[in-house]
Amino acid sequence: MAVPDFQSIMLPLLKFASDKRDHHIKEARDYLASYFDISDDDRRKLLPSGKQTAFQNRVGWARTYLKQAGLLEDVGRGIFKITERGLDVLGENPEKIDMELLEKFDEYQEFKHRREEPGDKTPDAVDASDKTPEEAMFQAYQTMRQELASELLSSVKQCSPEFFEKMVVELLVGMGYGGSLKDAGEAVGRSGDGGIDGVIKEDRLGLDTIYIQSKRWEGTVSRPEVQKFAGALIGRQARKGIFITTSDFSSKAKEYVVKIESTIILIDGEQMAQLMIDSGVGVSISETYDIKKIDTDYFEEE
Repeated sequence: MAVPDFQSIMLPLLKFASDKRDHHIKEARDYLASYFDISDDDRRKLLPSGKQTAFQNRVGWARTYLKQAGLLEDVGRGIFKITERGLDVLGENPEKIDMELLEKFDEYQEFKHRREEPGDKTPDAVDASDKTPEEAMFQAYQTMRQELASELLSSVKQCSPEFFEKMVVELLVGMGYGGSLKDAGEAVGRSGDGGIDGVIKEDRLGLDTIYIQSKRWEGTVSRPEVQKFAGALIGRQARKGIFITTSDFSSKAKEYVVKIESTIILIDGEQMAQLMIDSGVGVSISETYDIKKIDTDYFEEE
């Protein structure tokens, strides 16, 4: 059998995880290949980019959308399991699981809205024929970028606090602070650091120092936590700080940093993941496309 589309893979994939155990994505691919009776040749067929098989790609997207709808959840790098919601959906004995079914879950709706272009009111269900090729490509790019951000954030949450602290410094260096990792920044993160997890130079010359607090949290970061960081800055006679977390900040925390004398920038998990993509931290280029247009000057005749 030829490789099925990713929506056809969703229900068998969810049923595969129904034993409530942790499963590696490779284990799932092996099961699905057997389930759909996919030949070895079909399983090895590559995408046009030549960098991934079509089967691997479609299983990955099936898992992605099930996760965004809260039917699956990550428990480690490449490891996932079914959620209570996923079990409830299977308990309804659906004939299929597709994008239409996932629409009823708020988390999936939020995922869709996050990947839409700001100000774009076009419904996501608009037929592709209503879009120009450029618009369709941009929408596909936004979808893949948002999913990449989600995968990045999930991976970061699985890392150790020590790795996270060093990664934050590397991210800021990648954004242009300080020049190089060797002399620009250091991860502190040890007992007695006074609430400071990292230090980085503002520029290559080190004209000013920026202090970092990093929290690999699931819950919302509240105002008291930000206040502690502000106090740590005062204790070091510092004027600038960055507080970065894998979760988000409460409204009171955001209001607080606007009113204080020190400059503290708050970066939540979603912003962090987007900055990682822009700065090339934790990601690599899968494919590059050059969009060309006709050079009208070339055809000008004197």
